[in-house]
Amino acid sequence: MDKEKKQDLFAMSILLITSVIWGGGFVATRNGLDHIKPFYLQFLRFSIAFLLLSSIFFKKLKNITKEDLKGGLIVGIFLFTAFSSQTIGLQYTTPSKQAFLTGTNVVMVPFLYWFVFKKKPDIFSYIGVFLSFIGISVLTYEGGVGINLNLGDMLTLLCALLYAAHIVATGHFAKNIDPVILSIIQFGLTAVLSLIFALIFEPVPTVYNKITVFSVLYLGVFSSCIAFLFQTIGQKYTSSTKTAIILSTESVFGTIFSVILLHDKFTLNMFIGCMLIFISILAVETKFGLKIEPKGETASE
Repeated sequence: MDKEKKQDLFAMSILLITSVIWGGGFVATRNGLDHIKPFYLQFLRFSIAFLLLSSIFFKKLKNITKEDLKGGLIVGIFLFTAFSSQTIGLQYTTPSKQAFLTGTNVVMVPFLYWFVFKKKPDIFSYIGVFLSFIGISVLTYEGGVGINLNLGDMLTLLCALLYAAHIVATGHFAKNIDPVILSIIQFGLTAVLSLIFALIFEPVPTVYNKITVFSVLYLGVFSSCIAFLFQTIGQKYTSSTKTAIILSTESVFGTIFSVILLHDKFTLNMFIGCMLIFISILAVETKFGLKIEPKGETASE
C-alpha cells in the first residue's frame, strides 16, 4: 500500500469516528436544550473545545499567520451559522427527522465543490451520493405521503447547505493550514458569536442537572473538540465528496444510539438504510474494483 492510499485510509477512519461521535450528539443536544437555550448551549460547547484545544497546543498559537486567521474565520462563520440553524431548528423538529435533513448536505457538497472550484466529481462519487441519500431517506422514513416542512425542518435544510459549505471550505483551507490552528480559530469565533447572540436574544440559564452537564461536556469535548479536529485532519488527506459521504453515516449512528439509549425499535427501514449507506461508501472507496480513472477532485486537491 503506497503512502497516498495509507493517508486516505487514515482519513476515512478518523472521519468515521467523527460520525460515531456526532451520532451521539443528536441525543446530547436534545437533552441539553431541555434547560439551555440554543446560543448559550453553543457558547458552552465551543468554549470548552476552544479552551481545551488551546491549552494542549498553546505553542502552536505563537505561529498563527494572516492566512491562518483568514481561513479560520471563513470556516468559523460557516460553522457558527450551520450550528445555529441546526440547534435552533431542533427545538421545532425531531432528532431523527433532523438527522435525515442534515444528511442532505451529502448531496449538496459535490455540486457546491463543482460550482466553486470547477472540479467535476467522478461517476462513483455521484453513485455514492445517490445511494447515501436514499439510505438516509429509508433510514428515517416514518410513513405518510408528501413533504411537510415546519420551521425546524427549514432551518435544518439551511443548516445542511451551510454545513456543505463548511465541508468544502475546510477541505480547501486544511490543505495548507495546520488542522489544529484551523480548529482553534473556528471554535473561538463560534464561541464569541454565540455569546453575543445569547446575550442579545436569550435569558441566562439558571437550571442545571446531571444530564444537562453531561450533555454540555459531551458536546464540548467530543462533538466539538475531538470530532471537528478529526474532520479537519481527515480533510487534509481526502476529498470533500468522500468526506461528505463518510460523515453522512452520523444518521446511522444517531439511530443506533437512539435504539440503545432511548429504546427505539430497530425496524426493517433502519437495516435497509444502513446497508445502502454502507454500499455508498464502498462505491466511493473501492469503485467496485473497476479500473476507471476519475476526472473529478482527488485527495490532493
